[in-house]
Amino acid sequence: MSQRKMLQFSMGALFLLPWFGGLVLGEISNDFSQCLDVFYNKTPPMGINAAGYQPICQRFKNQYHFASLYHRQHRAPLYSAYILSPADGKRPNTTWMYEPQLAFSRASSEMKHLHIPMDQNVIESQAVLQDYKNSNYTKGHLNPSMHQKTKEDREATFTLTNIVPQRAGSNSGPWNGLENEVLKKYKAFCNGLMYVITGAIPYESEPRWINNRVSVPEYMWSAYCCPSYNTSLPKYAKPFFPTYAAVGRNDRNSGEEIVPVNVKARASVRGYDVRRMSLETLEDILAQRLAMPISLFHGQCQ
Repeated sequence: MSQRKMLQFSMGALFLLPWFGGLVLGEISNDFSQCLDVFYNKTPPMGINAAGYQPICQRFKNQYHFASLYHRQHRAPLYSAYILSPADGKRPNTTWMYEPQLAFSRASSEMKHLHIPMDQNVIESQAVLQDYKNSNYTKGHLNPSMHQKTKEDREATFTLTNIVPQRAGSNSGPWNGLENEVLKKYKAFCNGLMYVITGAIPYESEPRWINNRVSVPEYMWSAYCCPSYNTSLPKYAKPFFPTYAAVGRNDRNSGEEIVPVNVKARASVRGYDVRRMSLETLEDILAQRLAMPISLFHGQCQ
């Protein structure tokens, strides 16, 4: 079902507003129609209130690679969606990119490399590298480069519209472990495509920012959908298919109601734990924290 249509949920008269009608600029689309292939059943997540969000089909070297739902005011994505494909090479040594389409009314939809000095329209419309300088946060990929097969696919992930401020203890610690774990499950048991959506949860009470511009998430989250998988799964692997999900801490001082802390973890990663869970549990958490009845995969990937 198209995101442009009104979507009704069985739980009551909850509708998704028509997507982004007042935010269309130049080649920016008001839906994901150019990159629906990256979503299971060509259906983006449903139930997200449209206000403030901009869908981006991430285009690089004349090809669409993945999709991001970008929040203009937060200058950060709510999520990025992609098809997992193990890298055929190393992490690229590339320069960071930005989205001209967010800054200029008639700009190309092709991402471009950041340069100095930056046009003020670019600075106003999205995050730039200066925002992360001396921030004590790393640039955390939602679509990680090593989940992408070709060099061009991996390079395309280095756009700041695919990035959130992430603590190093999470980025190179438990969250990196989760990314590697998902790769292993894909290689071992997934017979077809694996659709992944990875996103961020902002602070509930009061927003946190770097440089007074870019929203810092309190948690990271990720979910996958593998509709075609090995039917003779070992018993331990059965809970992981066709869907599975996780939430990771991005603040070691947050409460433990969503993700408990392993006090025995080594000091550098303590407090950045990742909790594995069912897709349904993740959607319940997102519904509570974002106040939106989110459904990530059409028909629960069945």
